[in-house]
Amino acid sequence: MPGSRTRGFVTGKLAAPALRRLLDNLEPELDFKPVVIELNIDVAALMTTDWVARKLEIGPEIGSLVLPGHCTGELDVIEKATGVKTERGPKDLRKLPVHLGSKPVEEDYGTHDIEIIAEINHVPQLDPKAILAQAKSYGADGADIIDLGCDRGGPFEAIGKITGMLRDEGFRVSVDSFNSREIELAVSSGAELVLSVNSENIDVARSLGCEVVLVPDENATLGGIDENVNKLESWGAAYRIDPVIEPIGFGFAQSLGRYLEIRKRYPDTEIMMGIGNLTELTDADSAPINLLLLGFCQETGIRSVLTTEVIHWASSSVRECDLARKLVHYACTGGHLPKHREAKLHLLRDPNLLEHGTKALEEIAAGIRDRNFRLFAENGEIHAISSAGHIQGKDPFEIFKQLSVDDPSHAFYLGYEMAKAVTALTLKKNYVQDEALNWGFLTRPEKSHLDRREELPEK
Repeated sequence: MPGSRTRGFVTGKLAAPALRRLLDNLEPELDFKPVVIELNIDVAALMTTDWVARKLEIGPEIGSLVLPGHCTGELDVIEKATGVKTERGPKDLRKLPVHLGSKPVEEDYGTHDIEIIAEINHVPQLDPKAILAQAKSYGADGADIIDLGCDRGGPFEAIGKITGMLRDEGFRVSVDSFNSREIELAVSSGAELVLSVNSENIDVARSLGCEVVLVPDENATLGGIDENVNKLESWGAAYRIDPVIEPIGFGFAQSLGRYLEIRKRYPDTEIMMGIGNLTELTDADSAPINLLLLGFCQETGIRSVLTTEVIHWASSSVRECDLARKLVHYACTGGHLPKHREAKLHLLRDPNLLEHGTKALEEIAAGIRDRNFRLFAENGEIHAISSAGHIQGKDPFEIFKQLSVDDPSHAFYLGYEMAKAVTALTLKKNYVQDEALNWGFLTRPEKSHLDRREELPEK
């Protein structure tokens, strides 16, 4: 039939751009012509075959159809409606090349355009060595600029020396101060950005020769922003605007609206968001907060964020922002959902819970012929399986009593593994014997007991 070499790929609005790019890259390797059929639904995973059969209209050139992997229902419903062979593709779009018998296409993942400014707080109170160590840590985690936070009551005369030290080490530097003397000392030593100016100290920007962050005189009304933008423009001074995000309970929602308002007033002006006002002042782990705020920034064209790591629960914020900016760029510029792409941000629970199932565990138990224990954590229980039997339960102490282990080294090993198993059950994580639990980018690799035995010196 004339259309047999044309294959239609059914999808929704959100996935269509990514699918088109993927198929365009694959087409030279395929023995058929791929055609994207975009239906009037945002999320392809919500499709059912009954719905597709009612909505789908195809031309005579289409010889077969490929549905999204998550599309539920009977395929023959569509085949009867269209008269063409229909199959499901993979649930993960990235696996489509393999599904089609081609080599996987490397994705352009990792690109980003949000700058991370990482603040070292209370610089006047710190030893220069501590400042340098913190800067190196921030830099390794992805910071683009090291921000030197000064204290009120200055000037801190050594700020110039500290700035110069960091510049000599190759760092880009900003200074966080309203004190004109501190600002001048830092800029003369190489600082490229000043946080912040408003009507009280804006005159310092006239002759600085470096970029400043403009904040409102009054946050709620954006007071002074328009007048001070005009001044900075007339002086030819580089600037970016920070409307200032407020903590939850103190005007958070309205402050997000102010960022939208500034973007509306100044569509081409650089904007910065100080996200530490949320991560440092909210009783929750910082990673998901950082991700959501950077998603907001990506969608609104906010190209720099200021963060810090003072409070314990935000002590990895810079690294979180580095991972988050790549994910949100991938989502916003490529038309992808931000899921199944950045496993390093799954810090508490695993992306998928994989279980063997009761039948499989029974088969494993029936097939074991030695007394070495195989440990599993499934369905709320720890399972210890060997040729001696299948012991299971919720309490590792009770299980251990039944194992009859006398060797101290083996007892320690089993205790360590069962502790990991209990943690996995508590947090609904995957447990694999002799492997580290997955904590995203915080995972600490561990050697199995077999590897450690091989490293023991011969007696």
